[in-house]
Amino acid sequence: MKKIAASLLLALPLISPLSLAASDDAFCQPKEYKMALRYQQQSAEVMALQLQAYQFATYRITQILADHKSDKIPAVVLDLDETVIDNSPLLVRDVNNCHDFSTWDTWSDWEQKGHPTLIPGAKDFINFIDQKGIKIFYISDRFQENKVATLKTLNELGLPQVSKDNVLLYTKMKETRRESVRQQNFDIVMLMGDSLADFAAEFKNKESTDYQRDLVKLKAEHFGKDWIVFPNASYGTWSNAELKAWDEKPAK
Repeated sequence: MKKIAASLLLALPLISPLSLAASDDAFCQPKEYKMALRYQQQSAEVMALQLQAYQFATYRITQILADHKSDKIPAVVLDLDETVIDNSPLLVRDVNNCHDFSTWDTWSDWEQKGHPTLIPGAKDFINFIDQKGIKIFYISDRFQENKVATLKTLNELGLPQVSKDNVLLYTKMKETRRESVRQQNFDIVMLMGDSLADFAAEFKNKESTDYQRDLVKLKAEHFGKDWIVFPNASYGTWSNAELKAWDEKPAK
């Protein structure tokens, strides 16, 4: 009997650890996010892009202040997540647990207990505009009920102008919150974020990525002028878009 069992075992195909890992991944759809998370969290290229964005913003702010003629106080509006602070450890933990972080059901706990780090270049830039007398508003879709925890996190990170009046979390859409800043006699001279909805209400829609790209073309004059966009490969409205493959035509 043992010889028969041994023969049967020998007849079975060998399964390597790599095959088992591939099989596990096949049953864990959130692991599709892994390559994007590697790029967002670990690549030197993303760090370079983040530093580049903040350094260019410093250059533009200097120009803007030199030309500023308004009687209103200049203000800069920054998004928080993936613009000022890095939340990738939460996303990686969720993927490792085969949990789809885009359901956002783990985010509240992270806001209360997590310890995000600063995006490279963020603190130098924010300190710079603070010293220039520019009003800073952090407009984020973090949960309003976690505002105390978010204020604590930002204070622990040593960011200036952190107060209940300057940190505007999710209540109404971002455009409404930006408009409330303008109504307080502030001139918003720069918007900074990782999602297009951080810049204009038109981008807050459920249209296709082709529609969004056409909107970008219409708004092209703002990018690099008074809108500074940060890279975020982790999540976004584009995440379910279909990819376009090379359709090789046969030679005639």
